[in-house]
Amino acid sequence: MLIMKRIFLNFLLITGVIFSETTLLAHDHKIHDRSPTSIGKVLVFGGTGWYRHPETAAINGWLSRLSDELKMQVDVTESAKDISTILSRYQVLILNNSNQLTKILDQKQREIIEEWYNNGGGIVALHAALVRQTEWAWLSKLGGCDFDSDSEFMEAKVLVDPKAKNHPTVKGHGMKFPYKADWTNHTESVTGKPGFQVLLRVDESSYEPVRKFFQDRGGKPMGKDHPVAWVNTANDGRFFYTELGHDVRSLETPFGRQHLIEAIRWAARLYD
Repeated sequence: MLIMKRIFLNFLLITGVIFSETTLLAHDHKIHDRSPTSIGKVLVFGGTGWYRHPETAAINGWLSRLSDELKMQVDVTESAKDISTILSRYQVLILNNSNQLTKILDQKQREIIEEWYNNGGGIVALHAALVRQTEWAWLSKLGGCDFDSDSEFMEAKVLVDPKAKNHPTVKGHGMKFPYKADWTNHTESVTGKPGFQVLLRVDESSYEPVRKFFQDRGGKPMGKDHPVAWVNTANDGRFFYTELGHDVRSLETPFGRQHLIEAIRWAARLYD
């Protein structure tokens, strides 16, 4: 009798696994194929081709814990193979400090991302996601700039662009406010580029924009026009970038949570 029970339990286990896999495959999402109450599915990619930020794994976890609040499924991977096999199931791709992607994604995998994005996918890029991306011309153009240098983690005065004051990622905190983060200096400003809308700038007079490590290596501040968050909607795309995300400290605040949550919702096309 005990043997028969074990056989029966094994049968239930096997059929349950098969049923679960079948259910999963049956509910694979096409882009925008979701219910009105669900944002759909979000894939966090934490792979890096150059310097790996010490808190990348912690940020992966922080992002995954947004799932309940957003009523969405958040999956995390650092495997380039997953880009080839599962990206089509997701509405949003988050690049968590994913620098120099040509070192870890081959040409075919990069083309898969491009096609997915051109078919309606949305990208949310954090902090170092625009570092050493010039070898991938498509992403470099989408982001609008690359990395020059950065500051220490410190408080600075952040300015909301007047044209973006009602954007859900920044509204509700006033037109200027102090905020602590690791601030990145870019090779150029995205202000005025076709399709780009700056959301936030940082006032460089309120902090030291280039830390000593980069001062000794020719790092340069950006001056009066220093965007720190923006969107690119060229060709009806949904690309969002923020300098926040060097570590969890810059995200786990009321503003940081709103900034990322609404960025994901925007990238998923839940609103204009």
